[in-house]
Amino acid sequence: MEPRQVVLYSRKGCHLCEIVKESLSKLSRRGGFEWREVDVDSDGELRRRFTDEVPVVFIDGRKAFKYRMDEREFLRKVSS
Repeated sequence: MEPRQVVLYSRKGCHLCEIVKESLSKLSRRGGFEWREVDVDSDGELRRRFTDEVPVVFIDGRKAFKYRMDEREFLRKVSS
């Protein structure tokens, strides 16, 4: 089975982004998903799309979490 693709949209200096990033790093050791981080300020379109609504986590292209991410809920979504 293909691993789920997780994207974290974040920006530098964002405290909540750091918390979500730590969670994803920790949870990724279990496997089942690959994740990458995208800085919304690196692209004008992304900056317009997300403005101050970061962090945002997408699983396989679908928005799953905004601002905060519950680890148990994340694992449930990734494994379903």
